[in-house]
Amino acid sequence: MAKSTRKKTARRSEPKLSAKKGGATRRRPRPVRWLLRWVLGLGLVAVTLVLLAVSLFAVFNPPTTWYMASETRRLGAVDHEWVPLSGVAPVMARAVVAAEDANFCTHWGFDIAAIRKAIAEGGERGASTISQQVVKNVYLWHGRSWLRKALEAAITPVMELVWPKARIVEVYLNVAEFGEGVFGIDAAAYRYFRVTPAQLNAEQASRLAAILPDPKGRSASNPSDFVLRRARSIRDGAATIEADGRAACFQ
Repeated sequence: MAKSTRKKTARRSEPKLSAKKGGATRRRPRPVRWLLRWVLGLGLVAVTLVLLAVSLFAVFNPPTTWYMASETRRLGAVDHEWVPLSGVAPVMARAVVAAEDANFCTHWGFDIAAIRKAIAEGGERGASTISQQVVKNVYLWHGRSWLRKALEAAITPVMELVWPKARIVEVYLNVAEFGEGVFGIDAAAYRYFRVTPAQLNAEQASRLAAILPDPKGRSASNPSDFVLRRARSIRDGAATIEADGRAACFQ
């Protein structure tokens, strides 16, 4: 009896998930990994741009600011001339620090004690340091938004790390608004007192510092009683920070 032989039928292999083409294996796209790489790349570009911008103005003077450009378009022209810190009376630098940021030499961009005090008192002013104001004026736009605040918080410590304290004061004095169309200490000294920044005395310096919170609503040459009282307080504060060493970082 002849044995029947069962023919073996070769099974077809299951199709592979990945096919080779030109020796390379195709892989399924991974959107999460791609998105992560894209976000990291974008973040690296942003950090690089911030470092370049901060480093640039550590050496070169900002030609204008967004707000100054806006006022130029609105008014037709503004009065602004850059002057180095060496060309400003030291009492003027001490006056603005005493008025705006008495702990300027001791913080790294944010005055935590002042922030806590402002929150506790419910005030809107008093917590912004000179460093923050320079970042807002030079790199950002005026107004209130979470995006602007986030950018300010990110750029301020970088600027504090790269710029000397004296450079921060110099830029602040040159971009601050002192009146309608009046930007910088050179224009302010001449507009209100017909002197150069180097010729400012303690009284004039304190008056100029006193109008900074509301430059369009206050006058240094024709001061109200409030401005005079504030100027006296600033003059005393400027003498105090000179005596206790809190002005040493920019003098």
